[in-house]
Amino acid sequence: MNKVNLMKSCMLAMRTLLVFGGILSTLLSAQTSSDPANLPQRDGSHDFDFLIGDWKAHVRRLPDRLNNSNVWVEYDGFSNHKKLLDSNSNFEEFEVTSTDKKLHIKAQTLRLYNPTSRQWSIYLVDVNNGTLGLPPVVGGFTRNRGEFFDQEEYKGRAILVRYMWLNISPKSARMEQSFSPDGGKTWEVNWICELSR
Repeated sequence: MNKVNLMKSCMLAMRTLLVFGGILSTLLSAQTSSDPANLPQRDGSHDFDFLIGDWKAHVRRLPDRLNNSNVWVEYDGFSNHKKLLDSNSNFEEFEVTSTDKKLHIKAQTLRLYNPTSRQWSIYLVDVNNGTLGLPPVVGGFTRNRGEFFDQEEYKGRAILVRYMWLNISPKSARMEQSFSPDGGKTWEVNWICELSR
């Protein structure tokens, strides 16, 4: 066999091996795909349905944050949640007063579900000043626990903010806000809201 024919045979054999290898690789990856983008994704659009309605709210707030404080202020009041325009988005009206009647917090929250990303964005709304708190915390639920995060500036330094929803039932729920000054290695809880009805 001359050199030209030998090279043509080798190239044909290499092409055959490459095609066969490609087909085999495709078949194996189709059977054992571990890419999360290819797995069925959970629809979380009803995750906050448990919250719709009227609740009593008991809040514990840590005013002096990221300063090793353990002095908490307690508040009582209400938290009312309504769906918006026959959607899964919802709006909260929240009002609590400290047990000594000296401090008062009035707030609103807007929760929007994105069906493409399958995540919730939670915005604080100040209707008195006409502002929307940015950035929102973003995340979702795994089973009966919701976690939502953003990055903000607090007293001149970058921090992570986390909201967690826990202990969810038809009659009770708990929401905690935490700050992390070290990229999520440690968290300081500074807001605990316990809802009941």
